Amino acid sequence: MTEFTDEELALDPHFADRFEKHNRRPPCQLYLISPPAIDAAFVDRLAAAFDGGDVAAFQLRLKGVDDEAIARAAEPLQNLCADRDVAFIINDSIALAQRLGADGVHLGQGDGDPREARKLLGPSVQIGVTCHDSRHLAMEAGEAGADYVAFGAFYPTTTKETLYRPDPSILSWWVTVFELPCVAIGGITAENAAPLVAAGADFLAVSGAVWSHAGGPGAGVAAFAPVLAR
Repeated sequence: MTEFTDEELALDPHFADRFEKHNRRPPCQLYLISPPAIDAAFVDRLAAAFDGGDVAAFQLRLKGVDDEAIARAAEPLQNLCADRDVAFIINDSIALAQRLGADGVHLGQGDGDPREARKLLGPSVQIGVTCHDSRHLAMEAGEAGADYVAFGAFYPTTTKETLYRPDPSILSWWVTVFELPCVAIGGITAENAAPLVAAGADFLAVSGAVWSHAGGPGAGVAAFAPVLAR
C-alpha cells in the first residue's frame, strides 16, 4: 500500500466552505477538559459545569502530577461523571485508565499504541488519539483501533504548548471520508466555535472557556448551546 504525506495530500483550503454535515452524524457535543490544576473543591465546579448543559465527556488532564495523586483526585470526579452519564476519560496513561476503570483514555503521539491500549483496556473503553494537523496520523490511529481522533490546536491556547494549527477543512475532509468521530481542540470558545461546528466537528474539546468564564462553569457550558444547536 502506497503511503502519502500530508503535503502530498494537501487539502483545498475552501473544502470546509463547501461542506454540508451529513444527517447521519449526531449533533456536535462538548468534550470538557479539566483545568491544569484542581483542588478538593473542584468536584463542585465540575457539577456546576454539568448543570449548565449537556457534556458528553470529561477528561482529567493533570500534567506533572504523579499517578497516586491523580487517582485520589479522580475518585469523586469519576463518581460524579457516572451519576451524570458523562464519559470519564484519563489523559495520557493507559495504566492509570486501567487501574481506575475509566471509560476512556486519551493518548498523545508519545503516550502509547492504541492497539496496546485496546489489549489492556478491553473492547468497551474509548480510546482517543491526538493527531495535530495530520490526516496521515489520523488514518493510522483509525487503523490501530482508536474510537476517535483529535485535531488541533485550531486557535491560540494557554492551556498547553501547541506547535500545530490545522485549518477547519481537515474536519470536513475527515467526516466526509470516515465514520470515526473527530474532536476539535485548542483555544475554543463559544465565540469562535461556529466555524468548527460548521466544518463537521463531532465534539468540541473545551477547557479555559468554561473554567474561566465570568459567570462560572455552568454559564461557560451554557454559552456553547446556541453554537451546538446550529
